[in-house]
Amino acid sequence: MIERHLKGRDVQDSRVIEAMRAVDRSLFVPEELQEHTYDDRPLPIGKSQTISQPYIVAYMAQALQLNADDKVLEIGTGCGYNAAVLSHLAEEVYSIEIIEWLADLAKENLAKTDIRNIESRYGDGYEGWPEEAPFDAIELTAAPSKIPETLKKQLKIGGKLLAPVGKLEQELTLVERISEDEFKETKLLMVRFVPMTGKAEKE
Repeated sequence: MIERHLKGRDVQDSRVIEAMRAVDRSLFVPEELQEHTYDDRPLPIGKSQTISQPYIVAYMAQALQLNADDKVLEIGTGCGYNAAVLSHLAEEVYSIEIIEWLADLAKENLAKTDIRNIESRYGDGYEGWPEEAPFDAIELTAAPSKIPETLKKQLKIGGKLLAPVGKLEQELTLVERISEDEFKETKLLMVRFVPMTGKAEKE
């Protein structure tokens, strides 16, 4: 997986490569799909939810250019795999999951690892995690129709937010906070994620 699907494409950041190598993806994949653990594709984890494609996990981590002392907010914990990768790149990871059984599954999966720098909770990620803000980076793993202002405001000056934006297909969009009121947006590539639910659906 590392050599063919990451290094063989455009994931070259050595810290990201090592983070992907450090996380045992099999701990996050259902037992009946273990033989496909390292396929470069999303895998079903139940109730129309998936574990993300390894390439996309690595690509998004690389795009954020994380530092070892960063504080990161993840919106959409899912099964916990992406948070586990981020935990090897940042000092602190805070993760919110709007689906209660998934939030529980993520906690179970992460408990199988030796990772201790992730704090996760069940809730609507639209509001972010204001009591822990500001963040150096925010990553969304579900797609809003537009990026919530509540999340942009929880970025540090100089921080980055990465989100798939759109309806059926989305553009992976990188937002950099330049100043208190100024943000720069860069479109990276077309992706397909599940839609963001909760308050985001009302926009």
